[in-house]
Amino acid sequence: MERYLQIIEEAIRSNAWKREPNGLYEPIEYVLSLGGKRIRPCLTLMACNLFSNDLTDAVTAGLALEVFHNFTLLHDDVMDKADTRRGYPTVHKRWNENTAILSGDAMLVEAYRILSGIKSPKFTEVLDLFTKTADEVCKGQQYDMEFETRDDVSLDEYMEMIRLKTAVLLAASLKIGAILGGATDSQAQLLYDFGIYVGLGFQLRDDYLDSFGDPVIFGKKIGGDILCGKKTFLLLTAKELAHDKTLDTLNNLLSLEDKKDNQKKIDGIIEIYKVLGVNNRCEEACLTLNNKAVQCIKKLQLPDNKSILFTDFANKMVNRKK
Repeated sequence: MERYLQIIEEAIRSNAWKREPNGLYEPIEYVLSLGGKRIRPCLTLMACNLFSNDLTDAVTAGLALEVFHNFTLLHDDVMDKADTRRGYPTVHKRWNENTAILSGDAMLVEAYRILSGIKSPKFTEVLDLFTKTADEVCKGQQYDMEFETRDDVSLDEYMEMIRLKTAVLLAASLKIGAILGGATDSQAQLLYDFGIYVGLGFQLRDDYLDSFGDPVIFGKKIGGDILCGKKTFLLLTAKELAHDKTLDTLNNLLSLEDKKDNQKKIDGIIEIYKVLGVNNRCEEACLTLNNKAVQCIKKLQLPDNKSILFTDFANKMVNRKK
């Protein structure tokens, strides 16, 4: 993974971001300079490397995927009115909202420009998957926004939303790498499914950590999702399980809006989660998703030294503490 990360970082640095007008492209360079785990492009290289030692097109695709991913974050920050990203001011805070919107649009165009540099005869297949995934990510974001004003969101709807918003981009990153490496259709699909399961598990783990993580390790205050009324696996499962008095108490706590009641709201809802065993259900769901991901890798029948890269990745994503 370290080798793949070095390759991707070099690709980001070597791309010509400095262009005119400076007001359009400087924010793009700024966003990409803030770092990040570069998970998606690294997965593209990992998947390609299973079937080929030529990573040229995979690096191109990985860079396009990373630019697209950061485009979504830039626009998400505008919609969420977020002040910081990775410890630095967001683009709309450092510049303004109009700049953030337009530079984000340019990033999407840039992602497609980079992708067009792929020389493989599989380019059309990669382009179709990239476009399908971009469309799905936008749908996931729309559902997420709609859920903010709905009180009847089901757990199934939530799982579909996070599949679209989070999991499909991980899955597509793997499948694109596999396609460019020369994988068969079934091999590429197994890697796609692996990415879906890991992506879902990653988000459920995020839900869990927001209420039950160690704030020192997690790096954030506990209860952020509760205070903003975010629909999570924990909350939706609690609503399904709670009845009578417990449900009334949960709804009363959710209705508290005065900031002086914040800690009471967090503590009360987390206590309900514990009573209902929602935290255990979330951990069980993460474990199930992790097992499904590992099964996909087993079906590929890879050498141990290759399969362990993927199983280790799945374990780290689904069992992380921050």
